[in-house]
Amino acid sequence: MSTGAPQTTARIEPGGLRFDTDAGRTLLQSAEAAGIELPSSCRNGTCRTCICRLLDGEVRYRVEWPGLSREEKAEGWILPCVAEPVGDVRLDAPLARSQF
Repeated sequence: MSTGAPQTTARIEPGGLRFDTDAGRTLLQSAEAAGIELPSSCRNGTCRTCICRLLDGEVRYRVEWPGLSREEKAEGWILPCVAEPVGDVRLDAPLARSQF
């Protein structure tokens, strides 16, 4: 569900996959809507199945403590299941694949 905010774009390395992200959706939700499969399980930021590195851009989290240490956050690790992009982002997610 779009809130009228402008869409942003996410790019996944190393595969070069791209998808649009809608305001109010996590990166995982937007990827799935675009037919891109990212590893996932719990969808609440605890299992870490979806962990990947944010190469460019910024995210905000839907949960107060998203299962990452301060050091991991400082190194750019994110959890796409609970992360919403704040503008365009580029991710290092080698296990991502298109469902098409």
